[in-house]
Amino acid sequence: MDLETLKSFEWSVMTPEFIILGVAALLTLLDLFLPKKMDRRILGWIGIVGILAAILSVASLLNVESTSILDDSFTFDAFGKSFKLILLVGSALVMFLAISYDAKEGMEDYRGEFYYLFLSALLGAMIMTSSGDLITLFIGLELLTVSSYILAGIRKHNLQSNESAMKYVINGGISTAITLFGMSYVYGLTGTTNLFEIANKLAAVTNGQQAYLLGLAFLMIFVGLSFKLAAAPFHMWAPDVYQGAPTPVTAFLSVISKSAGFVIVIRILISVFYNAAPTDNGEGILFKMHDYLAVIAAVTMIIGNVVALKQTNIKRLFAYSSIAHAGYILVALTTMSSNLLYSIWFYLLAYMLMNLGAFAVIQVVTEQAGSSKISDFAGLARRSPILAVLMGILLVSLAGFPGTAGFIGKLNIFVGAFYGTPHYVLAAIMIATTVISYFYYFGIMTQMFFRPASDERKLNIPFGIVVVLLVAVVGSILFGIMPNIALDFLNNLH
Repeated sequence: MDLETLKSFEWSVMTPEFIILGVAALLTLLDLFLPKKMDRRILGWIGIVGILAAILSVASLLNVESTSILDDSFTFDAFGKSFKLILLVGSALVMFLAISYDAKEGMEDYRGEFYYLFLSALLGAMIMTSSGDLITLFIGLELLTVSSYILAGIRKHNLQSNESAMKYVINGGISTAITLFGMSYVYGLTGTTNLFEIANKLAAVTNGQQAYLLGLAFLMIFVGLSFKLAAAPFHMWAPDVYQGAPTPVTAFLSVISKSAGFVIVIRILISVFYNAAPTDNGEGILFKMHDYLAVIAAVTMIIGNVVALKQTNIKRLFAYSSIAHAGYILVALTTMSSNLLYSIWFYLLAYMLMNLGAFAVIQVVTEQAGSSKISDFAGLARRSPILAVLMGILLVSLAGFPGTAGFIGKLNIFVGAFYGTPHYVLAAIMIATTVISYFYYFGIMTQMFFRPASDERKLNIPFGIVVVLLVAVVGSILFGIMPNIALDFLNNLH
């Protein structure tokens, strides 16, 4: 590729990625040369400024028509714009959590590393949203996961953190290998890594043996990515990693990493397998594998919600809650309704707001208590009434009560389950497991409002936590009352 060709590309569509890359490089250098005794929180504030600049950059490009550069390996389209905003806003909130986090157990020495490793993970997720090629998708995925491995074990002198990082690396390595093996089958059948070319070639496949290999490729890719989503029965790493990782990292894994996982699922499964090896009635591999998706979605919802009932650790409870929410989103993917992308995007937006807000409260309470037991929330309403009320709103949204974004998100998916071929069993399981979730969400509220406090000390709420809670609660209520704001936004994207 000559210089003139490179100059002809519209590099402006990559401005958000360039900003995050530049800020990550700057933080790396600053952490290296700043005095060791200097507070590294300044790096976090620089990171927040960089993320906000990237958000403004995406906002300025919203009216730009869909553009592909570098032989379609980078595609700036409506899909990329919408999901980048979720990733960037969520990342900014996680940064506020990290700045407010009281680093302990040796992490003081690695606080600077957290910020630029986190930005590297964010960059990988952003690349995935705009990837039009298997190679760039895989590079983005690995940039995200390798950074996540280090973040999970960043508390080097904490045994739980070490254990969580080891389990994450082992499970992540296995899932990556399975995913890559499935991708190699797709490449072997088509001779190209470009998603658009792959889709066109697979749509013309009529050979039974090739269709069989495509089915295997689909299963391997989906199983590999199910590890990333923490979908059952590939979820066993999640509770240990969530419990052992620092709270900001847990929040990042539950929201940003999960959102990126669904991004790559949609990019590969929808664009590649939707029309692949069509049968006489025009249905591709994705429809043939419909039953497998339904089983995974059902098992994920059931295991996530039922096992959460027995948890005594708040971070493990939210790990199983995260598994359950992945199951709800998989219902949308299974039913293939006409509003599939909107349903998934809106649910991830709502989940990002309510989950990060909940983790902000969890961080404040667990830091003062010195542990992460659910019983530590006892009497929170007396110690900090405002904090308890805000947590109550977020828990109600997570449970899916009317008037909240969580309710609208679940309603979109539930209604979509009756599109085309009705999925009565899947819809029934979704309702039943949602009712089960009320028990553990309201169990936390019972502790906060109806149990005596074992510690009467007032809670100190840092500025970063206040910002996260304001954005999370206002967003959860706003999108619950006026969900059309999100729908209109998506409809106006090009």
